[in-house]
Order: sequence, then structure tokens, then C-alpha cells
Amino acid sequence: MCQFLSVLLLLVSLPSARGEESPSVDPYDQSKVPLEVEPPADFKGKRVLIVAGSRSHGPGDHEFFAGSVILMNLLKQNPKVFPIMARDGWPKNEKLIESADCIVMYMDGGGGHPAIKPERMKVIQKLLDRGAGWVNLHYAVEYPKEPGKTVLGWMGGYYEQGYSINPHWDAHVRGLPKHEITRGVKPFTIRDEWYYGMRWTADMKGVTPILQALPPDGTRGTEYTKGRKGEIETMAWAYERKDGGRSFGFTGGHFHRNWADENFRRVVVNAILWCDKDDVPAQGAKVEFQAADLNKNLDWKGKGQPTAEGFKPILPPVSKE
Repeated sequence: MCQFLSVLLLLVSLPSARGEESPSVDPYDQSKVPLEVEPPADFKGKRVLIVAGSRSHGPGDHEFFAGSVILMNLLKQNPKVFPIMARDGWPKNEKLIESADCIVMYMDGGGGHPAIKPERMKVIQKLLDRGAGWVNLHYAVEYPKEPGKTVLGWMGGYYEQGYSINPHWDAHVRGLPKHEITRGVKPFTIRDEWYYGMRWTADMKGVTPILQALPPDGTRGTEYTKGRKGEIETMAWAYERKDGGRSFGFTGGHFHRNWADENFRRVVVNAILWCDKDDVPAQGAKVEFQAADLNKNLDWKGKGQPTAEGFKPILPPVSKE
């Protein structure tokens, strides 16, 4: 076992194919991540609760814990925000939700969505009724039809199984709307599991598309999306709720490597600041990042204890611009 871990640490410390040094740390060690830590009593800024989902998919995909740590560290670069991270789909201390200015959910959704338990939906409804922000990333935007009716009021749209579609494709994001969320964001191309064909609130009232692109027609696998061949689709959106609160849905985030893309990071961090009603800098939020951090705090996706067998360091996406 010790020999396996030694080899594992050696692999992580090797220079990447891009000439960058990776950290000499166990990529599966999550013990140093502060969880459910509240700000000092005299903190006057905004509290953002980031909830990471449980282990999911294979290595490098759905790295909810590691991705949430990255988001937490990015938000720390913005002094008016105190990020608080919880794991496994729901905070142990539910009072953290009551005091949050914004909650970010990055987790598996659908029928197993941690938020759809009736008692939890009541807690969330109370949070949103007072105008707090609501952010759902990747699979977290998918809800079953029945709770989806409520989610329309929370987020303006959601992924509905059999209606929406979730293919892997290269999104060429070109036309960006003038919005606080797009500050400092440049046109980009990136491959992800970009969902589209959301179930929208009537007339998309209150919804502002943020990221749009033209998917290949071959990716249109549902009756609704097949009927929209040649149409630009929305993969991320802002929503101004009737209660005065703000929400954001973002369908990317399947591939952990994409957090190494500056535009990808900035869209999400800008959106969180916008949702918690903080000021988004004119040049966009600070999102400084080291590619080596892609290989920290990963979920172990194998059986038994972590070993070096089969481990491959995660590299940043190849630029397609």
C-alpha cells in the first residue's frame, strides 16, 4: 500500500505534457478542505454556500468535490465574499442555508437530486423568498417534472428528462450579451456535456440567455430538440425572480479539466457574485488559477483504498480557438 501511494505521489509530481509542474500531493486527499466553516462574527460581506454532491461518474468527470473547492478558492479572491463549503449534497448544519446570501449546488440531479426532498424544498423556498441567490451547475439543473414546476419559479428553467438533451459537443460561444455575468468574458470554444433544450418558464419571462451556441444537429436526440434543427441553443442563463432574487443555471461542468479555462471560470464566478447581489468588477471577477490544482481534492472512483494503478493526471483542455 505504501509503495502504491509513493508511486502515486511521484506521478502527480511529474511535469505535465504542457511543461507545467503538478503538486507533489496525494490527489485524493480531501482532509485539508475546510467544511462548513462560518465567517468571523465581524464579517460584513456576503455568505455563499457551495454544496458539493457525492461521488459520481469516472475519474475526471463529475468531480463535484474538487470542483467546489476550486470555486471556493476563486471566490476567496473577491474580498466581499465568504465562501462556505458543504459536501455530499446537503450541509450537516442546515442553519448555513438559513444564513446564506447565495447557495451553489454542484451535484447529481434528476430523481436523486438532494434538493427535491419535500422538507428540503421548503427550506430552499424560505431561502429564496427572502431574495437569496440560487445557482445550479451541470447535472444539478435536472429535476423531475413534478418538483420542476416549483423549480421554474426558482430558476426560470431546468433540464427535463425526455424533453431536454445532454450531448458532449464543442460549443463555439461567440455572441455574448451585455450583462454583469459576461464582464471580462471573451468568446471561447470548449467541449463539455452542454445540456440544451431546457423547459422554460412561460415566454422565458425574466430569463436572460448568457451562453449560447449552435449544436450539431446530430446531437438533437429528443422530439423537442429535433424540431429546433439549426437553432441557437442556451447552455447558461440568468433569471430575475418575482421575489427580487437572482438565479443562474449553468449546464457545463461535466469535465473537471474545464475549470482550467479562464472564460469558463469567470462566467461562473461572475454569476455567483451577481446572484448574491454583489458588485461584479468591470473587468470581471478575479479567477486566478494554477493548472496543477486540477489534481487536488479528487474523489477516489475505484474500489477499496486509493492506489496509483491507472491514475492519469488531469490536464487543461486543449485550446480550440
